[in-house]
Formats: sequence, C-alpha cells, structure tokens
Amino acid sequence: MYKKAYGIIETLAPLHVGATAGEESGNLNLIFRDQFTQTGILPGSSIRGRLRSEMRLIDGEQAASYWYGNGADSEQSEINSESIIKFEYASILWLPVFCPGQPIVWVTSPRLLQRYQRIAGDTVTINGKSLKEIEIPDPYTGSKNLKARESQGKKTLFFNLGFLTINKTADLSPWFPSGKEKPAVIVEDSDISIIHDMALYRQSRVRLKPAEKVVDGGGFFNTEALPEGTILVFPIAIRDDKSGKQWEPLNNTHNVDIYLGGLESIGFGHCNLTLKGTGNR
Repeated sequence: MYKKAYGIIETLAPLHVGATAGEESGNLNLIFRDQFTQTGILPGSSIRGRLRSEMRLIDGEQAASYWYGNGADSEQSEINSESIIKFEYASILWLPVFCPGQPIVWVTSPRLLQRYQRIAGDTVTINGKSLKEIEIPDPYTGSKNLKARESQGKKTLFFNLGFLTINKTADLSPWFPSGKEKPAVIVEDSDISIIHDMALYRQSRVRLKPAEKVVDGGGFFNTEALPEGTILVFPIAIRDDKSGKQWEPLNNTHNVDIYLGGLESIGFGHCNLTLKGTGNR
C-alpha cells in the first residue's frame, strides 16, 4: 500500500530541464515536454535527484539510500533496490504569459487541471467540497479579476501573437494551490501548446575563447526555459514503512527554496517547493 502526497513548485527564476542538443552545433537546448499538450515538464528523476542530494548532505548517504534507493554512483547501484519514496513528473498547472495591460495572465487547459484534480482532489477542500467534486470550468473561462477589453458582453485578451476571446468569467481560486486567484484564463488543450511556446523564456549564449572575447568555433547556442512564476504539480507515493520512521526530505519543514534543473550557475532553477500530505506540516 502507498500513502499519497504531492508537491507544488513555483519557479522564482527560469527553469530549464532538458536534453542538450549540442552546444557546438548551435542548436536550441529544448526542455522536456508532455507528449500530449506539448507543455514543459520536470521529470520525477530530477526531483528525486535533488531531494536525494539534499538528504545526503544533511543526514548522510545511508539515509538517502534508505528513502530513495541506491545512487547511480553507488557501489550497489546494480542491485535492484526499490525506493520507499516514488516521484512522478511535475506538469504545469498555471503558466504566466505576458499580456499588454495586465501585464501577466496565468494560462492553463482542462487536461492540466484534470491532472491537478487527480493528484490533489482528495486533500484540497473549498467551501466544504473536495476539489474532485468541483467541475472543471469550460475552456475560455476567465477569472473574475481579469482585466480585458469588453465588447458585446465578451472580454478579449491581446497577446503578442494574437488575441483570445473570453466567453465567461468564474471564480478560479479553487484551482490555485494558494487559494488566491490570479488573473487567469483556461484555454482548449489544442491551444495551450501555442501559448506555451509564446511564454517560454529564451536566452542566446556564446562560448568565448579562453584568452579573448571571440566566439569559440560554433559556440553560439540558445536555451529555452519555463518562465518565472510558473506553477507545477507532481504526485508522490510513499510506500508503507513498517519501521515507523518519518520521511523528512526538507529538514522537517514543508516549504523551502530549492534549485532544480540545470544552468544553476547562470541563475536558472531557483524554485519554491511545497510538500503536501507528507506528515511534516
């Protein structure tokens, strides 16, 4: 049997997790994406690796191996050791997008909300009802605090690459982990990938020669990342542990600033991580 818990990640800086296409080739360093919505994800292995590293520094290798299994560089790495804690990937719940006049609108889609409802539906309660009992709003529903141009009873949002018509407004606060509603809109699953690509943080970088400020060969490349303010959610499964030990991944707290992903040395990856349902709240 497994106990269910989950984590909420809010990016405080651009977050890049992906495969490097090859700096020498000048290709784009793409982030990992969900295969259906084509929106960015954070693999469970990245979350596990960071929390394992933190526990190893605080409690030692033995404790880290007990909860997370043997590390890849361990002498026992070839032994099949099932971890007590299991992580799924983190998917986007709300994605911040620049919108003139707002200046930020948080965007999501029904599929992304459905995953959040599945993960947190039993634990989040709004006005006496659990989240799993609340119906997901229709596409093109906006939050009540959304500022938009109104004409003939409908609101219109203008983005850099087009406009979006809001059919109706509703209280979207139940779908924000903080319970506080932000200017937001729900779009169709078929539209979220286009808006996602418009919202990504992109940076061009160069690799210079050691002795002079000249590009070293083909050392010009680009990086994309999830923007600051992105909210992600991921489920955690905790295997029944008969020893009675308590999993304390964040040094006996439930909320902490942490670095996830790559490119930490140039300011990427700073996030706020909140764990729910782990027993350490």
